[in-house]
Amino acid sequence: MAISHQISFSLPSISCHKINQRNTSARINCFSTGQKSSRIETTETKTRTEYKPGMLDNVFLNLFRDKMVQEIGWDSEKPGYDGLIDVAHRIMIGRSNSEATESAVRILRALFPPLLLELYKMLIAPIAEGKVAAIMVARVTAVSCQWLMGPCTVNTIYLPNGSSWSSGVFVEKCKYLEESKCVGVCINTCKLPTQTFFKEYMGVPLVMEPNFSDYSCQFNFGVLPPPPEEDSILKEPCLELCPNATRRREINSGTNTLKCPKA
Repeated sequence: MAISHQISFSLPSISCHKINQRNTSARINCFSTGQKSSRIETTETKTRTEYKPGMLDNVFLNLFRDKMVQEIGWDSEKPGYDGLIDVAHRIMIGRSNSEATESAVRILRALFPPLLLELYKMLIAPIAEGKVAAIMVARVTAVSCQWLMGPCTVNTIYLPNGSSWSSGVFVEKCKYLEESKCVGVCINTCKLPTQTFFKEYMGVPLVMEPNFSDYSCQFNFGVLPPPPEEDSILKEPCLELCPNATRRREINSGTNTLKCPKA
């Protein structure tokens, strides 16, 4: 995979729906409506696959982090992935949720040559009612983004019209979500901006369904996301491990249900 100073591969985020809830972590009371935008075929495994970093992983990480730093004008003193997570949290500071999402969209756009995005949207996205483009980005995502999310595989999803496409990507345990420990960081720097980026700049609709219990995530390329008011994932409470939620809970010790202050 050749790299100049731009990357021509698809870079997603971290999210998924409640596909597998056997492995649960401590949660604050959840009030999700359990909405599903599409049905998914997945093969359950008893043990998770270990991802072995490749030669180009540090190149991808450093380039992505550089684009984040250029956007917000701040960098962490920590090296590697820990520093990237610090920068992701920093995106949320001093910005509204919508402003953080817009910043993340600009970061994703900066990773690609503008002409490549325009040509893909104009020439590839319309083929076969979007099926070809959705299948292509699913495969590129599964191959190129494991350094960010961990092990993932292409799977078959069922669209609302009943047809099936092999345009899903299932992330076994999202490293970005696991390390950030924050629903707000997941939603506002990954799920929403990635959905916006693919739809607006590549012509491929996408629904991301993070599972905040087991940290898995389902990408559904070719499926339109629901309106924000109908997206149950946006109503999820914060993880107990989230430092923002911990501080909020200490202040409001009498409340049992706590929505992530940044979600």
